[in-house]
Amino acid sequence: MSDERTEMPASEEQAAARDATGWAKSVSRLNVSEVPEGAVNINVQGRRLTSPIQGFGKMWQKTYQMRIPAERVSNTDLIATWKQHFPDFWPEGNRFYGPLTGIEPGEVALLNMTLPGKMKLSTGVMVLYADEESFTLMTPQGHMFAGWITFSATAVDDHTVAQAQVLMRASDPIFELGLTLGGHKQEDRFWQDTLTRLAAHFEEEVDIDTQVVCVDKKRQWSRWSNVWHSSAVRSTLYTLGAPGRAVRRLFKRDRAVA
Repeated sequence: MSDERTEMPASEEQAAARDATGWAKSVSRLNVSEVPEGAVNINVQGRRLTSPIQGFGKMWQKTYQMRIPAERVSNTDLIATWKQHFPDFWPEGNRFYGPLTGIEPGEVALLNMTLPGKMKLSTGVMVLYADEESFTLMTPQGHMFAGWITFSATAVDDHTVAQAQVLMRASDPIFELGLTLGGHKQEDRFWQDTLTRLAAHFEEEVDIDTQVVCVDKKRQWSRWSNVWHSSAVRSTLYTLGAPGRAVRRLFKRDRAVA
């Protein structure tokens, strides 16, 4: 009997090691360790993560790409910059409150978003995966969509290709209606603007290639009850309750002074 062993090539070993450290640990519910000033944690703490399987609406895959000369920036340097300055590349009116540790596997970030009609929405994401060439954010219950978005950069010939790719379903009937009435176009503009800002950081003007594919045209009506966790509903109620919270704080302050 031969005792020869098949050794894994060094490149494959490195890839396996990178994957092992790149994935977030399994969690049953999200925990927000710190709430930055200006952020609102009403739709993240204690929520479960949701994949497209658990969403309500049609399933979509959206891919946004831009190309920068490799002499300007390598793929790994682009990802490092994207991670470090991720909130800076978001369109105005939207805020990404990342953890102090940065974009690392398992970290949770809070989001303040502006939806059509200037409606404010508070939600969040968890870093599902991160390495030197890509990182993936996954959504919790109540987010606009159930799914994930992967940001990556690859070397192609003499260019660095940066990409944002979304796989998602609208979380509930409310968000599905919103996407149908213009939400899809707004989301496309959001990531197109993000990539444009990223390119501008490297002093490049680029065209954004956008590809949208409907992976599954069926709506999952068995998931209609996801509306219970809807961040749109809860954020609206939170906003309407602002005067009441201000009055309660005033009474508490008066009692403390007395």
